[in-house]
Amino acid sequence: MDATIKAAIAELIGTFVLVFFGVGTAVFTGGDLVATALAFGLTVMVMSVTVGKVSGCHLNTAISLAMFLDKQIDAKKFAFYVVFQIIGAVIAGALIVCLTMGMTDFSFETVRNMDLGANFVHGTGKAWVGILAEVILTFIFVLVVFGATDKSHQGVFTEFGGFFIGLALAMVHMVGIGITGTSVNPARSIGMAIFSADYLGDVWIFIVAPLIGGVLAWLVYSFILRDEAASA
Repeated sequence: MDATIKAAIAELIGTFVLVFFGVGTAVFTGGDLVATALAFGLTVMVMSVTVGKVSGCHLNTAISLAMFLDKQIDAKKFAFYVVFQIIGAVIAGALIVCLTMGMTDFSFETVRNMDLGANFVHGTGKAWVGILAEVILTFIFVLVVFGATDKSHQGVFTEFGGFFIGLALAMVHMVGIGITGTSVNPARSIGMAIFSADYLGDVWIFIVAPLIGGVLAWLVYSFILRDEAASA
């Protein structure tokens, strides 16, 4: 099998697991903040040792964009990653909807009007609040990804990179859930928005803002935090 296709399928599987367990925890526990944050973080940890050696375990379009800009993946792989991440998220979203319908005996139309873990701006509903929050949260998250996977680091940082990345994702969810439900991942947001009645109108926020945050993280890590001497 072509290496790019193989890596893209690994991204599909990993993103499916991320959305199914992360969003599924939010939906089936009634929105328990701590459980949801831990579910997202733990999923990244376990997927890092499952698909990490095949694809790098991005599971996130913002991470893939940052890695493309950093020349760690090429344009072909980036395009495949984006498409397959979205497919994985959509499959997970469809299963969450099916399980919700089965548990409640509600119709699809009723379920799609429920809170299915789709991202939206809580409280005021102002777009700038969601954009600012998602840019900051994604910036911090992707910055940790760069630090945890930097090959110039030795020992614990790279050996347990997935552990630190998972902790970072749980950390940003602790803050972000109360603001936007936490996206920091366009694929995750698209996967649930298409099944929710009201959230396609908001989904652009959770595509644009995480991508901006990922680009900013790449810029800061590349020009400020990366040890160029160690990388040489």
